[in-house]
Amino acid sequence: MTDMQALRFDRYGAPSILRVETLPVPEPGPNEALVRVEAAAINPSDVKIVAGAFGASLPRTPGRDFAGTVITGGGWDGRKIWGSGAGFGFARDGAHAQYVLVPLDGLSARPASLTAGQASAVGAPHVAAWSALVHAGGIKVGEVVLVTGALGAVGRAAIQIAHWKGARVIGADRSAGASEADVLLDLSAVDLVDAVRGATGGRGVDLALDAVGGPLFEPVLKSLGLGGRHVAITSVGTTRVEFDLADFYHNRLTLTGVDTAKLRPSEIAAILDALRPGFDGGALKAPAVRGWPLASAIEAYQAVAAGDATAKQILLPNPV
Repeated sequence: MTDMQALRFDRYGAPSILRVETLPVPEPGPNEALVRVEAAAINPSDVKIVAGAFGASLPRTPGRDFAGTVITGGGWDGRKIWGSGAGFGFARDGAHAQYVLVPLDGLSARPASLTAGQASAVGAPHVAAWSALVHAGGIKVGEVVLVTGALGAVGRAAIQIAHWKGARVIGADRSAGASEADVLLDLSAVDLVDAVRGATGGRGVDLALDAVGGPLFEPVLKSLGLGGRHVAITSVGTTRVEFDLADFYHNRLTLTGVDTAKLRPSEIAAILDALRPGFDGGALKAPAVRGWPLASAIEAYQAVAAGDATAKQILLPNPV
């Protein structure tokens, strides 16, 4: 085992610039594990990394989320793991390759209930949802939670986590669709603030995970009840927003920003460890997946870039 196949980009652009190259299998350092990648999901953020949105150093192998088997490293040899690599794809080589180096403190045992493909599809969306709802939002049993972008990957993960934590969920998206939310608001047909007030008896929600931002930021803020918490994780369309500051402090609201790209490997592993019993116990469910060989990576990336949400697109770098 001296060489491997890896997906690479040496300039920024559309998925068509990606190439499969033969590289030496990387040598792990004293605080690293060498992992054989069984499956690696393609996230919208991976497409953005290739496009240059994160200023990745070049050349680079993309891929944040993965599942595989540890070949060597820190007593983990032979163990099946899952992960969402800190800085993968922009600060260091990612998992869209047959092998990847993972910091030892970033290793997390894979749920026994998930296949490698399913486990690889969990990473970034669930880490973001957990960071927003649990760490930043302090979600509590019996609360009412608003999730915008409810039909997206983070939104779906957030709804499951909120239910697992004993909360009621109002989901909102720009269209109708299948959702596990207790109430799903189609924002193409209803006003967010009026609909939320109507669904909460005029009280508003306790916590909002805003996975849209931009023009939806102020309506989300207005949907909070007294003492409500607003957690923002992105801003679509514009990063400039405005709101009534007097309403903000009179209602004793809290606004918190979350950026999972700043998480350390140990922090990501701790979140995955916390998620594991949710999957093994059935409260959390992995999304449907569609597998692609590494040779078809461009086509798989194009499906993600086009917004194909029928299944999570995953690469299978090591053919069975």
